[in-house]
Amino acid sequence: MSTATLSNQSRSDLMRKIKDEIMNLTESPLYAERVRNHVFPVIGEGSHDAQIMFVGEAPGKNEAATGRPFCGASGRVLDELLASIHLPRTAVYVTNIVKDRPAQNRDPFPEEIAIYGPFLDRQIDIIQPKVIATLGRFSMAYVMNRYGLAPQLGQISALHGRIFETKTSFGSMKVVPLFHPAVAIYNIHTKEVLMEDFKTLKEVCG
Repeated sequence: MSTATLSNQSRSDLMRKIKDEIMNLTESPLYAERVRNHVFPVIGEGSHDAQIMFVGEAPGKNEAATGRPFCGASGRVLDELLASIHLPRTAVYVTNIVKDRPAQNRDPFPEEIAIYGPFLDRQIDIIQPKVIATLGRFSMAYVMNRYGLAPQLGQISALHGRIFETKTSFGSMKVVPLFHPAVAIYNIHTKEVLMEDFKTLKEVCG
């Protein structure tokens, strides 16, 4: 896809198609849990032509209950971090790799990432961001592997706040690994680190 061929309307139509497919993703091992608990998949939220895309790992309890990404305690931290660099949440796009909540907020299994990952790939192709900010180690590993940065992978404690450049079908893109906002709820030091990393994010976006 090229930016020239994607109008705002066509982006919205393509995103709606992804939503419909995920709503009916009965082959997912998480689908039955969604139906049993009367909760929702979390597709994503924000601008469909955002320059920055935030990618987390999977929805939590509040997110599954509302169908909105990062709307609980982690979302409040993310909102605070965005406000610290004067970036409206409406100007970015926020999503996760896995679109349904794993039970008890456990880490997503590899087979779950494999099922939902292609939907994220399509979202990235639709939005065509200049920057992907990964939130946590699972999204960092997925995005860096997906975009040819696997040789530079390491511990998130060593990679957070660094800028990695890569090429995509729609042009050049930067990847900036970040700690997951949830970590900052219990560790004030991590929140301070995130604040500094968001300053880097602001610089990358100009």
